[in-house]
Amino acid sequence: MLVKADRSQFDTAIVNLAINARDAMNGEGVLTIALGAVSGLPARRAHEAVAGDFVAVAVTDQGTGIAQENLNRIFEPFFTTKGAGHGTGLGLSQVIGFAKQSGGDIRVESEFGKGSTFTLYLRRMLTDAGRQDEPLAEESIDGRGICVLIVEDNADVGDFATSALQDLGYASVLARDAEKALAELEKDAEKFDVLFTDVVMPGVSGVELAERVRRHYPDLPIILTSGYSHVLAENGAHGFELLHKPYSLEQLSRILHKAIRRGATNLQT
Repeated sequence: MLVKADRSQFDTAIVNLAINARDAMNGEGVLTIALGAVSGLPARRAHEAVAGDFVAVAVTDQGTGIAQENLNRIFEPFFTTKGAGHGTGLGLSQVIGFAKQSGGDIRVESEFGKGSTFTLYLRRMLTDAGRQDEPLAEESIDGRGICVLIVEDNADVGDFATSALQDLGYASVLARDAEKALAELEKDAEKFDVLFTDVVMPGVSGVELAERVRRHYPDLPIILTSGYSHVLAENGAHGFELLHKPYSLEQLSRILHKAIRRGATNLQT
C-alpha cells in the first residue's frame, strides 16, 4: 500500500501516538498498531464522512482512556492533561496537522478507564505512476554561520524552536516579544540573517513587527508562524513567508532555506 506523505513526518506521528499510549498505560499494558486499506474516511469530530481510498493506521492502548470533556480539545496546540514538565501538548496537534496536510485526518475512540484508539487516515495511492512528476523536496540548508532571531512569547514553543534550530546547525537569539526583538536589531542588526516570529503575541503582533522590520531592515528575510489559521485567514501573510504550527524539523528547515535563498536573490538584484 502506498500513501502520499512525508516519510519523516509519518515516523514522527507514529512515535507521538505510541508515546501517548505508553504514558496512558503508565508503562504497563498492550500497545497494538494495525494497518489496513479502507474505503472512505468516517465521520469525526464536526466533519462528515469522506468517500475515497485511504490507508488507516490504528494505534490502540489499554490505558486510562480520555474523559469526554477533553475529547474535543486533545488536538489543540499546547493542550495537555500531563503534569508540568511531562509534555508540551504539541504531539497530537502535530499529528493532526500532518494528517490534514497529507489529505487525511485522525479519529479517536475512547472510553474512560478502558483505553483509546487513535486512527490515522492517509490518502491511498493506487499506483506509483506519475511519481516522477512530483516536485522534489528542497534540500536542508546547512545552518552554520547563520543566526535566526526568534520572537515567541510562549516559553515552551520558544524553547522548541531554539532546540530545533540548534539541531539544524543554526545559531539563534530568543526574544519574548516584539519590543525585545526590535531592541536586539537596534543593538546589532548585522548579526541576524532571518527573523522568525510568532503572529499572535501580546502588545505588538508578529505582523506589525514584521512590517516595522521590513521598513527599517528591508534586506532581512522574515518568516511568520502561527497555529491560529483564522487569524492568518483574516490578516493574510502580507507577503512574508509563512509556517503553520505545529511544524516539523524538516518543514522548518525548508522554509528557512527558502527565505534565505530569496533574501540572497534580492541582494543580488
